[in-house]
Amino acid sequence: MKHPTQRDSIFLEDARILEHHAYPGDQHILRLESPRCAASARPGQFVHLTVDPQRPMRRPISIMRASAEEGWIDLLYKQVGEGTRLLAARTTGEFLSSLGPIGTPFEIREKRPLLIGGGVGMPPMIFVAESLKGSEHQPVVILGSEVPFPFNPHPSQILLPGVPDGVIATMPLLDDWNIPCRLASQQDMAGVHQGYVTDLARHWLNSLDEQARNEVGLYACGPHPMLESVVSLAREFALPVQVSLEEFMACGVGGCAGCSVEVQTENGPAMQRV
Repeated sequence: MKHPTQRDSIFLEDARILEHHAYPGDQHILRLESPRCAASARPGQFVHLTVDPQRPMRRPISIMRASAEEGWIDLLYKQVGEGTRLLAARTTGEFLSSLGPIGTPFEIREKRPLLIGGGVGMPPMIFVAESLKGSEHQPVVILGSEVPFPFNPHPSQILLPGVPDGVIATMPLLDDWNIPCRLASQQDMAGVHQGYVTDLARHWLNSLDEQARNEVGLYACGPHPMLESVVSLAREFALPVQVSLEEFMACGVGGCAGCSVEVQTENGPAMQRV
């Protein structure tokens, strides 16, 4: 199989910081003026970002939203090390070197995509959901976090069959888009399912009749154990599944092969670059 080329589709831009907001749990949302990336970005892709002039090594960060018309992209990241600590200190009006969009995007094939995001794996699911607004697809979104969600959850105005009583919290933006969403966490948060995202997904899947369930496909991004659980859930219900992997990486474009992971293919185990 010939892999698609990304030649002439990855752009190097000096991206101006338009907005930079901090949220509980050392989380941040960064809006960059990056018109060439914004015009080409698709859900599941990321940018490779220079976080500070003193740190030449870039950091890969998933794209959460993109506006081709206004030329901006939104990134959600969590401060976990020196690089993201330096990034969190950057202010509006400053410039960051951005390389993107990079990576294989999701391909939404089913009528009822079930979008599951955990932690910093939430942004691609939000991007997918926004891309499906007004389409023939009927997405359902389940987001999970073990720190406070980086937005202000409120009770959803959209009914979602199968979810336990009291699980009513949603991301406001998704409610505005008329896309059903519920939240899950192991922490005790009001209106949030106390448990795993896959538990909440199973409740919804069990509420569907056979015809509706056959229209579902699973799409996920998040921590590796969560992705394993999502794949197991897909196998349990005999549903197609796509997962977006995240790894530490140096070059961001597959040249150094530092992001290689083992995958199972028809011809046995093989190494592929994330």
